[in-house]
Amino acid sequence: MKDKKFMLIMLLLAAVLVLAGCGGGEEVTVDEPVEEPIALLISGNVGEELTWTMEELQTMDTIEVDYTGKDGETETYTGVSLSVLLGDADPGADAETVVFTAADDYQAEAALGEVLDCADCVVAFDDGSLRVVMPGFSGKLQVKNLVQIGIQ
Repeated sequence: MKDKKFMLIMLLLAAVLVLAGCGGGEEVTVDEPVEEPIALLISGNVGEELTWTMEELQTMDTIEVDYTGKDGETETYTGVSLSVLLGDADPGADAETVVFTAADDYQAEAALGEVLDCADCVVAFDDGSLRVVMPGFSGKLQVKNLVQIGIQ
């Protein structure tokens, strides 16, 4: 009787080991959604700090503007109105300055009122990155690889 129980246990153990080995060694993984990185942040003296991914910005209403660089060549850029983005952030009543910051920490400042009044100023899409395009303003304000807009 003990031999039969022992044999039965051994057969069950062998069956478990065989079945465990039949899994093929494949791991089953569940794809988690990949979060797109933040492309633009508006912060500082604002009612609400805002962030957008590149995809979110590209789904917003856009306008086209022409900008003539210091080399005399005119290019057309497509982008989201700066005044719309800043308005969404709700600058503080005492805010006076906009600071544009590039990925390499380059910064350029402009008067908030002038930027809000500029109908042709945009955050433009530029070969996978963002840039400030402000026709009629200093070339120093045409910040490439824009990552942050600060309100002071």
